[in-house]
Amino acid sequence: MKVIFLKDVKGKGKKGEVKNVADGYAHNFLIKQGLAVEANSANVSSLNAQKKKQEQEAIQELEQMQNLKKQLEAITVQLHAKSGEGGRLFGSVTSKQIADELKKSHNIKLDKRKLDLPDGIRSLGVTNVPVRLHPEVSATVKVQVTEQ
Repeated sequence: MKVIFLKDVKGKGKKGEVKNVADGYAHNFLIKQGLAVEANSANVSSLNAQKKKQEQEAIQELEQMQNLKKQLEAITVQLHAKSGEGGRLFGSVTSKQIADELKKSHNIKLDKRKLDLPDGIRSLGVTNVPVRLHPEVSATVKVQVTEQ
């Protein structure tokens, strides 16, 4: 019996796949548990429609991230911190502070985990911080730290 998997089933198939399985297994387990549906023409056409919709959404998201990349690379984030001798900061500027400043001054909401800053900025001046927006799109934000 041909079935369309609605969820991943270990050892049998992944979500969205159409596979041939034993009739008893399909009726007594997969369909009963809501893990799969029978692969008739109506279900196959709805699966194809869902796949097309997901592809369009992925393309839209990629375009949005490319636009956001252009915005981020055009701005410089200004932050103030206390510093000691030689331009060394007391503490450090974290990715959370950068994300908060982006939201406050430029109205760009960005998750702090997308900023690739392993241990913070510890000196005055301009630092380029890489940002992972999408698996295919990454940007660089300029962060200028000045003395308070």
